[in-house]
Amino acid sequence: MTIQDPKPLSTRGKALRLNLDPSNYGTFAEIGAGQETAAVFFRVGGASGTIAKSISAYDMTMSDAIYGPSPRYVSRERLVSMLDHEYAVLTERLAPKRGETTQFFAFCNTVRARAYSDKGGAECQGWVGIRYQHRPGGKPNDILLHVRMLDDTNLEQQRSLGVLGVNLIWAALHQRDNIKSFVESLIDDLRVESMEIDMLKFTGPDFGQIDNREVALQLVESNLTEAAFFTSDGEVMQASEKLYRQPVLVLRGSFNPVTLVHTDMLTSAGVEFRTRLKNPDQPWIELMEFSMNNLFAVRSEVTHADFLARADILQKLGKSVLISKFGAFHRLGTYLSRYTQEPVGLVLSVDVLEKLFQEKWYEDLPGGILENFGRLFKNALRLYVYPILDREEGAVRTAQKARIPDHLHSLFEYLLQNDRILNTAQHATRAVLDYWTSDVRQMIANKDPRWRALVPPQIVEAYSRE
Repeated sequence: MTIQDPKPLSTRGKALRLNLDPSNYGTFAEIGAGQETAAVFFRVGGASGTIAKSISAYDMTMSDAIYGPSPRYVSRERLVSMLDHEYAVLTERLAPKRGETTQFFAFCNTVRARAYSDKGGAECQGWVGIRYQHRPGGKPNDILLHVRMLDDTNLEQQRSLGVLGVNLIWAALHQRDNIKSFVESLIDDLRVESMEIDMLKFTGPDFGQIDNREVALQLVESNLTEAAFFTSDGEVMQASEKLYRQPVLVLRGSFNPVTLVHTDMLTSAGVEFRTRLKNPDQPWIELMEFSMNNLFAVRSEVTHADFLARADILQKLGKSVLISKFGAFHRLGTYLSRYTQEPVGLVLSVDVLEKLFQEKWYEDLPGGILENFGRLFKNALRLYVYPILDREEGAVRTAQKARIPDHLHSLFEYLLQNDRILNTAQHATRAVLDYWTSDVRQMIANKDPRWRALVPPQIVEAYSRE
C-alpha cells in the first residue's frame, strides 16, 4: 500500500500512523545509540499496535549469545545476523496467530555513536536495516543502509538515528514505488548536515525490478552522499567494505568510451605503484572514478542510464567503479584516505596535471592552491603522471616537461623531488598515444572503423550491439 498525503508527515506523524495501523507488526533490535527508533513509537502512543518486542544487546557476550560471534560488531554481516534472528523468532512465534492479516517486519541497527570517552576524530557510523513482508504471508525483503553520523554530540546522534529509523520503516511500507521520494524521505525532519547515507540496497522477491546501482546514484544526486561504489561484479557496497586496509590506484576520467590509453595509464602507473608498497606482491584495488561534477569538464546533461552504461563496460574490464560528485582532486583524495591508510595513487595525464596548477580552480579555498595540495597529499597520496603526445611539437611530453606557471615552478619541483608527483612515461606504450578519447568518439560518430583497434575488445562488443 502506498499512502499519498497532501501534506508531508512529520516523523512523529509517521510513527503514530504506523502504531494505529494493525496490518504491520514487528521487532526492534538496536545496538550502539540507545533504542532510539523504538522510543519514537513509544512516545507518540499506541506502540502496542506496532512493537512486538524491543531489545538492545549492548554487551558483546550477550550479543554473541543471541546473534553469533562476529569479528566486527558494526558491520553489514552483524546487521544481517540480527535480521536473520529477529525475523525468524518473530514469524515463528506470531505467524500461527496473526500471519494471515499481518505484514511482519524486523528493524535492526548496529552503530558506533559518539562515546563519552571520545577525544574527537572517531568515525561515528553504522548499519541500519529492515526485513519485511510486502503482504501477509509473503516472502521477506531486505532494505539495508550504511550511515555516517555527523552530529557533534551523542544526544544529537541518538535523535538523528531514531528519526532515520522511523523514516526507513515508513518508506519501506509506504514509499517503495518511487526511488527518488524513498531516498529523500529518509532525512525528513533531519538536517542534511546530520548524516551521510553512503549505501542503500534493496534485495528480495519484490525488488527484482530495482537496479541498486541506480539507487546509489540517487543517493549522490540527492546529496545524501558524495560517491557511489560498485565492485567489478556490479555489487553496490559501502566503500570501506572493499577499500579497508587496501592500497588503491584510481584513474579519473569520463570513459566515454574507454580506450587503450586508459588501460595503459593504469598498467604503467601500476609498475611504479608496486615499488611503493611494503610488500611488492600485495594486491591493490584498481578503481575507475568519474564525476557528476568534473572540475574541468564542460557541463552537460548526463542521465543515470549514461552513467550506468559506462559502469557496465568498466565492470566488464574487471574494474571497480566510483561515481562521485567530486570536482576538485583533493576531495577525492580525502575520500579515499578516510577508508584506507595504505598507499593511494591518483593516475592522470600531463595535461590534467597542468590544470591542477591553475589557481583559478581554488578560489573557494582560503589557502588557495597551497591548501589544495596540502589536502591532496595527505597520508602519502601520490600522483602518477602519464605522458601525452604534443601534436603541435610532434613530441611526447612527460611530467618533468609539464607547463607550469613560473611563480609555481618551485612548488612543482618540490613535489617532484619528494616523490609526490611520479613520472610513468618509461612504462607507457608509445603506440597508443596518438589517439585520445575525443578522437575515438569522433571516429565512432563518423563510422570510421579505425576506432576498433583503439579500444579494448569488450568495448568493441558493447558498441557493436548498439
